[in-house]
Parts: sequence; C-alpha cells; structure tokens
Amino acid sequence: MFPQGTGPSPATSPGGPHRPIRSFQTRRSRITSGQAQALRRLWPRWGVDIDGSPLDPDALFEGRPVVLEIGFGMGETTARMAAADPGTGILAVDVHTPGQGHLLHLAERDGLTNIRIANGDAHILLRDMLPERCLDGVRIFFPDPWPKTRHQKRRLVQPGFLTLLAPRMKPGALLHCATDWEPYAEHMLDVLDAHPDFTNTRPEGGYAPRPAFRPVTRFERQGIAKGHTVRDLLFHRTA
Repeated sequence: MFPQGTGPSPATSPGGPHRPIRSFQTRRSRITSGQAQALRRLWPRWGVDIDGSPLDPDALFEGRPVVLEIGFGMGETTARMAAADPGTGILAVDVHTPGQGHLLHLAERDGLTNIRIANGDAHILLRDMLPERCLDGVRIFFPDPWPKTRHQKRRLVQPGFLTLLAPRMKPGALLHCATDWEPYAEHMLDVLDAHPDFTNTRPEGGYAPRPAFRPVTRFERQGIAKGHTVRDLLFHRTA
C-alpha cells in the first residue's frame, strides 16, 4: 500500500482551526515502478502516517537526536545529510509520492537506517503528534515561495507557524532555512528576527553563509542557473 496518512490536507492557519490554509501545493507527477516498489516494501518499516496519533521520536529513532525536515523534494539532499551524520535521526515530511518512494530507495541502497518519512501536513504533525522539546533541529530547504501577493499568506514560515514549532524544539536547537527567492528570504528574516523564541546565530544579524554540512540541492542549482541568490538563515531556539 502507498502511504495512507492525511496526504495533502490543508494546514491550519494561525487565525484558528476553522480557516484552513494550505502552505504547500500538491505536485502531480508520474511515479516510477522503482519508486512504487520501494513504497510498497519499505513504507511499513520506515514510513509514518500523519494521522494525529501521538508519536514517540525517541522510540522511532532508538534514542538518536532528531531533526525534522519539512519538504525534501526527491530526497537526494536528505540522503546525503543522513549518510554524513548517521548518529542523527531525520524525520522527513513531504506529500510528494514519487519523492517519498525515491528517498526510500536511496535509504535502502545506501544502508541508511536513520531516516523516517512522514506523509502529510507538517502542521498536524507538530500540533497533534510530536511532544514538546523533542527536536534537536529543523530544516526547511527551498519551500514553495508563493510569489504572488494574494498567495503569500500560504508561505510556511509565518509567525503562527514559528509559535507552533518552537515548543517542539529543545532549547538551543537549530532552525535552518534556505531559499533562492529573495522576497521570501527577506520575509523569513523579518519574521524570525521578530519572534521571541528564536535568535540569529550571527551576532551581527542577517543571512548566514551556506554551512558546509548543507549540500548544494537540486533546487539551489536551478536557482543559481537562473541568476538567483541563495540565502541561508540559521536561528537557535532560545531557552
């Protein structure tokens, strides 16, 4: 069976539970036979359905520190970072079925036992399933920029989302965002600077250089080819 979680269900807006706003859009693309086979074989072992049921990250990753990655595309960067840091568990969330299948394939091929893949809405995972102070880090790499003005309320990094996220992070945990869309980078920086639960890792403020531990992603290469400037933002969860 393919993942049976909430799938592309709407995120709940900061305004309340009765105003659903989607912070992602469903991407429809053909799933290959290899991706489908990986999902059928490996989902029972490494898949997590976002269904609102409480989740125990410590049990899921056998006591490893846990990093939440929201949106992983086809999973190449996730797999590379998992291979470079096998002592850290990566809970990778996305709704893109081909990407889920591809990341499962990469994990099996490379012998990566520190990846779990969650299918569905990260808001539900954070709000209903994860306990407080369970995350050692959060990664949001190249999220949908929603460039049209009327859609910008759908951007993931918003004050309400940070307020939901912060209690699930341990004090000192790292929130790492990256984007090649300059207006979204400016928005992220403004929102993070203004939020009382996060502190810029750079004493002088502003963007951070790309850290060596973040590989250059496929989206990054595409953005650079278009002349975009890639921005990294690294903020700690305050105590």
